[in-house]
Order: sequence, then structure tokens, then C-alpha cells
Amino acid sequence: MWTRQHKKRKSGALVVPLIAAAFLSYFGFHAWHGQYGIYSKYAFEARAEELRADLATIRKDRERLEHRVRLLRDGTIEKDMLDEHARSALNLARSDEIIILRDRRASN
Repeated sequence: MWTRQHKKRKSGALVVPLIAAAFLSYFGFHAWHGQYGIYSKYAFEARAEELRADLATIRKDRERLEHRVRLLRDGTIEKDMLDEHARSALNLARSDEIIILRDRRASN
């Protein structure tokens, strides 16, 4: 006849579910907050939107500068453009002109 030497404990039935819950919690946390998780996806999308806005302003500035260069580069230079560049480069004005000084950082 066989005799039982130890009592059967009920806590043994909780070991596997606790390990599974810890395992799922760990990977669930990193799926949400990890480097490539769901939360990071929203942060990446927000950063991409900021960069798209910066790109749009930089493209506008570039187009404006290309237009100014195109006006100077043609076979015929426009008189107003030539006059503007000459005055800017030489820092000169006529005696009958009113000069308004602007802060360059504020105009950009």
C-alpha cells in the first residue's frame, strides 16, 4: 500500500498562471512603451509632421531665392533688381529717399 508523504498544496496551481501573467505583462508593457511600441509610433508621426512643416517653409524660401537668382541670371537684368542689389551691397541711398531700418531676424 502506498502512503502519501506530503500534503497537496493549492498554491502549486497558481505558479503557471502567475508566470504567464508576468510574461504577458512584460511584453505588453514593451509593446506599448518600447522603442518601437505604439506610443513611439505616435511620437514618430508627430515628429514627421513637424519635419514636413519645416520642409515646406524651407522649400518656400528656396523657391523665393531661386526666383531672385533667376531675375539676376537672365540675359537682361531687371533695373529694379540691379538697383536693389547695388544699394544693398554699397550701403548707399539717394538724398531724397527715406530709409527705414528693419531687424533682419524679424523679417524672416
